[in-house]
This record gives sequence, structure tokens and C-alpha cells, in this order.
Amino acid sequence: MLQTEKSILAPEALLSNVWTHLTHIQPVVGRGAILKDKEGNEYLDFTSGIGVINTGHCHPRIVKAIQKQTEQLIFGQMNCVIPPTTIKMAEKLNEITPSHIDRFFFANSGSEATEAAVKLAKCATGRSNIIVFQGSFHGRTHLTMAMTTSKTVYRHKYQPLPSGIFVTPFPYSYFYGWDEETTVEFCKKQLDLVLRGQTAPDETAAIIIEPVIGEGGYVPVPPAFLHHLREVCDEHGILLIIDEVQSGFGRTGKFFCFEHSNVKPDVIVMAKGLGSGFPVSAIGATAEIMDKWTPGTHGGTYGGGSALAGAAACETIDVIKEEQLLENCNERGEQLRAGLRKIQEQCPIIGDVRGLGLMVAVEFTNPDKTANSEVLGKVMKKCLDNNLLLLACGPYKNVIRWIPPLVVTEEQIAKGLKIFEDALKSSI
Repeated sequence: MLQTEKSILAPEALLSNVWTHLTHIQPVVGRGAILKDKEGNEYLDFTSGIGVINTGHCHPRIVKAIQKQTEQLIFGQMNCVIPPTTIKMAEKLNEITPSHIDRFFFANSGSEATEAAVKLAKCATGRSNIIVFQGSFHGRTHLTMAMTTSKTVYRHKYQPLPSGIFVTPFPYSYFYGWDEETTVEFCKKQLDLVLRGQTAPDETAAIIIEPVIGEGGYVPVPPAFLHHLREVCDEHGILLIIDEVQSGFGRTGKFFCFEHSNVKPDVIVMAKGLGSGFPVSAIGATAEIMDKWTPGTHGGTYGGGSALAGAAACETIDVIKEEQLLENCNERGEQLRAGLRKIQEQCPIIGDVRGLGLMVAVEFTNPDKTANSEVLGKVMKKCLDNNLLLLACGPYKNVIRWIPPLVVTEEQIAKGLKIFEDALKSSI
């Protein structure tokens, strides 16, 4: 039976309820770290669209680059033509990635790029299995859901998921209550146990890791552990994939987080901050690895074809380099962590302050070190009531992540810290 009439609904009721919402704010203007709604209310956005708007909302250079591109070419399908902006984007990425990374594939989202990296690894090695880490988040498509262990909600009621995914512990020292050296040694042994008891090295295509685990709690990987992964992969012919979707493009004070450890990945996964709000993602690998990817076995209608996304990505890279955003990221990150640790001295319910650059976490715990999500909920609400947007993460929902754009000012960090401090002190 054909539906002839539709009931009149409030605008928001037209949206699927599968989305969760931090707020119901409907911004009409964004500038730098500020969002403004139609009533003129201003909000300090320390979410950056979950690490997307690294250059801030509507950076004037990026706006101009997109406007100019719309007059020339909007889209060119990669199987039919090759948009010049895609070539330029590959050249820009080639300049900022390690010298051995010199081939690039483009897609639209982090999930797509992660799936592409896994398909590349399987094709290049002839192996079937992938090792991931407890607490990881790699996406919401079926394969990346199988690779994601940060929260059950991302996998809830979607089982069975694709097979061939094996999980090993992540070196999360604060969670275990150990020092870093003890934690790293434990995780080394557990990885070896996985290779001996679940997936043999000769059937393991890749190990994939976030250099700062994202949804799982904003925990940086100790450099010693990344070096161990490199050694294991070299010994067994396994590819090391580093997922820089959230940690890339200046977020941790370097273009890519793995640079803090001087570890060479075989494959880099990139998205979020690459496009300053335009949907674009990429994987980078060596020519030797990419040449083993059978032509035609992977692709997509839009991947690499958006000239607008390409223009945005190219200008994003230039802005980060030319406007010293890495330097600002490190300076403001130091200010943020110092301010949070000062608050921690007065409020011991903050169990841990950690992070690199402007990828910073505050973890709330009880005196016995168990998670305290109740205080987090109160603090988040009071921050929102005072026009500060922050995000939570972690499997126990007891971690606040601070992700202001890399253009954030000293005054804005100070303002955010004051709002947070007042919210916390009135919540405990």
C-alpha cells in the first residue's frame, strides 16, 4: 500500500535515532575554536568534530581554496580520469611521510581507509589474519567493527562479525596499576602468546595499532612497545599498520604520532584531520607493498575523486606547516596538561592526566582506582551548561578527552580550564 501522507514532525525527529548526540546545538557559524548558533550563543569547541577540524572551523585559507576549486572542477572519478588535486594531494603526503612511504590510496572515511589497509596487507602477504589491541577503535563497518574493542556498543547485536581478527592487550599502564616497563613486558609476552596460541606468524598479515589509543581512553603507546612491534613484524614478515586516523595531522605535536617513537610503519592509515571537515582518507605504503595489490580488486566511486576534498587536504597540510600549528599545538598542549595537573592536586578524583600535544585525557577514578563515570557525567553537563564542548571516551566512560583545534589560543585554553575546574569542584 502506497503511503500518501506523512505526519508532520519536528525537524530533529526526521533524523535516525542511531546517532547519539553530545548536544542538540545547531551551529550556523564556526570560526577557529568557536561555534555559534542562530541565537548568537558562542561555544568553545574542544571536540574539533572528534579530531577533524585541526585547523579550526572555516580556516580562511581553506575556505578560499575550496571556493576557487568549485569554479574549476568538483569531481573526477578515479577509474575514468585522474583529478589534478589527487596528484597534488599525493605529492603533499609524500613530503610529510617517511621517505620509504611513497604510494598512496584515497578513500572517504577512516573505516574505509582501514579496510583498504587490511585488504592491501592480505594481498601483499598472501596471509589472512590481523592482530589488533584491546581498547582499539578502527571503525563501524563490519570488518572494522570486528577490529574494534573499545566499547561493546560498537559491536552490540551485530555478531557474527568477520573472522581472522585476534586481540592482544594494549600497554595501558594506569589501568593495570603497573609502571610502564612492567606493562610493556607483560604486553610483549601476551603478543607472543597470541602468535603461538591463536594466529601463527605465517598466517598473520598485519598488526595494526593506534599510536594513541582513541576511544579506548586516549593512552599513548610507550615507544619501547612500538619498537618491539617493529621487531616482531620484521622477524615474521608481518606488516605493521599504524592507524593515525585520530592522532595524525599535527594532533600530537608532530604530523604523525609515530614520529615521537621513530618507528617506521609499513602502512599508515590517515583520515579526520586531513580534510579540515571534508570527507577524505588515505593509506600510505611503500611501492614494493603497493605493487602487490592486484589492480581492480579495490576501489570506490568517490575515493580520490573529490577535487574539493583534495583542495582542502592540500591546503590543510600547507596551513599546518606554514602557520606553525605544530609549535602552537605543543605550547598549548603543555599549558593544558599543566593546568589539568594543577587541578588534579586539588581534586584527586582525577586519577591520571596524560597525552601528547593537543590529544589529552583526564581519567576519573575512585580511591581504590576503580572507574568513576558518575562524576564525569556531572562535569560534562556543567561544562556544556557553560558553553564548553568536551567528549568522553574509555570502556568505562570515565575519561574526558581534550581535542581543541590546533589554532586554539592561550586565552581559550585558560578559559576552558577554568570552566572545567569550576564544573569539577561543584560536582564532587
